[in-house]
Amino acid sequence: MKIIVIQGPNLNMLGHRDPRLYGPMKLEQIHQNLETLAKQNNFEVEFFQSNFEGEIVDKIQECIGVSDGILINPAAFSHTSVAIADAIALAGMPVVEVHLSNIFAREDFRKKSYSGAASAGVITGFGPFGYHLGLLSLMQIITEINAQKQQEQK
Repeated sequence: MKIIVIQGPNLNMLGHRDPRLYGPMKLEQIHQNLETLAKQNNFEVEFFQSNFEGEIVDKIQECIGVSDGILINPAAFSHTSVAIADAIALAGMPVVEVHLSNIFAREDFRKKSYSGAASAGVITGFGPFGYHLGLLSLMQIITEINAQKQQEQK
C-alpha cells in the first residue's frame, strides 16, 4: 500500500525557518521518520515538496489510481487555495492534513483551512510529531477501507 506525502511552500526551509514556531527538525528528518514508520507497517511512502500551487494540484491528481492515500501539509495554501481543496475532494482517496503549528492559535486568516475541510481529518499543533500522528491515522483509514472492500467481495 502506498501513501504520498505532499509538502507545500516553505517547508523545504524547515530547520532554518523560525525554529521557535516550527521547531529545529529539517524536512529530510521528518521524511526519514515517516519512512521508518511506514515500513514498520508495510506501507510505502513517496515524498513531494513544492512551493507552487499548480504543482501541488498536479501531484494530487497524479496520485489517483497510484496511491492509497495522501498525507499533506499545504502550508499557507491551506488558507487560500480552493484549487488544492477541489483536487483533494475529487481525488477519491483518504487525505489527512498536517500542520506543524497550531493554526487555531495563530493569525485569524490561518484559522480557516479550505484543504482541511476537504480532508478526512486535520492534525495541527504537534510539531513534527503531527506527521507521525497523521501517518498513523491515514494508515488506519486505509486499512479499514481495504478490510471493508474485502468483506464486500465475500
